[in-house]
Amino acid sequence: MESPHGAAVTAEDFGLKGPRGWVFRGVGIDAAPGSLIALEGPSGSGRTCLLLALTGRMKPSEGRAEIGGHSLPKKMTAVRRIAALGHVPGVNDLDEALTVAEQLREGAMLQRRYEGPVRALFRPRGERRAATATRIEEALAAAGLDLATLPKGPRTSVRDLERLEAVRLSVAIALLGGPRLLALDDTDLKLSTAERAELWALLRSIADRGTTVLAVCDEAPEGVLVLRTVATAVEHTAVPSTEAKAPPAPAVRSGGGAEHAITWGAKPESKPEPTDEPEPEAKPEAEPEPGAEPEAEAEPDTGEDGDTAATDKDTAATGNEPATTTDDDTKGTDDALAEARRA
Repeated sequence: MESPHGAAVTAEDFGLKGPRGWVFRGVGIDAAPGSLIALEGPSGSGRTCLLLALTGRMKPSEGRAEIGGHSLPKKMTAVRRIAALGHVPGVNDLDEALTVAEQLREGAMLQRRYEGPVRALFRPRGERRAATATRIEEALAAAGLDLATLPKGPRTSVRDLERLEAVRLSVAIALLGGPRLLALDDTDLKLSTAERAELWALLRSIADRGTTVLAVCDEAPEGVLVLRTVATAVEHTAVPSTEAKAPPAPAVRSGGGAEHAITWGAKPESKPEPTDEPEPEAKPEAEPEPGAEPEAEAEPDTGEDGDTAATDKDTAATGNEPATTTDDDTKGTDDALAEARRA
């Protein structure tokens, strides 16, 4: 049963492919409403793109997902209405030229204009101001940001905020619309150990109120639902082959019991089915006619670099391309994230 506040998050074989390769692939998750989900992995592993895809900001390439009863990728607009972004660098950065009060008013205005009901725009001005002030106070309280503790109170410039204060401000702005899913990136960037514990306590308190929380981090704390964006090492067989076994599903640290399930891993390529048909016998070479002179064998054209020419000839004969070692996953992550910023 769907919670009136939180959004259930489910996915199966969820994947995103960029111009230079797969950003992530084979993601599976089943989280109940009000869960605290940590997307754990190093920078460049596709964790931010996975967060944006699960919140309807990036279109997946394969698989399916359902956020709060809305399926992806068909209902991306509906998912965006119920999912709010906290701080995601390069996507919704705070405006350092504004004060904290101005940033809050701007966030409330944008939410009322583009996400709130149309009838709210026709309320008397005094009533709208009072409703906005109430929503801002409630959001600040939920985010744990006390404006009185700031150097200049509400008139403090955004650029003068500490890292944890800026994160709390972005969370407060995201909560203005009462989202069912709250997502934020880089939760442990430039934070001390004590500040990280304080931030995770804040996110846990938001989840306890019923809102599902999705947070990207390098290392998740204990007691949260963990989705890792890096699979375990792939096992290789001794037989020469271009295929690799799919890695086992990672362990899940969760306090939610059996209702939570997560899988992650690359999809194994399908092997060709064996056939019982015998291989065609090689045809004998035609014998030369009597009296005909044998053709002279052509000398290999080595050009200026004999080794290079021989290698090119072998490659053309076998049809195999030289192997490359480019990091397609990292490049695909950068390209997909760049597309999200332009959107």
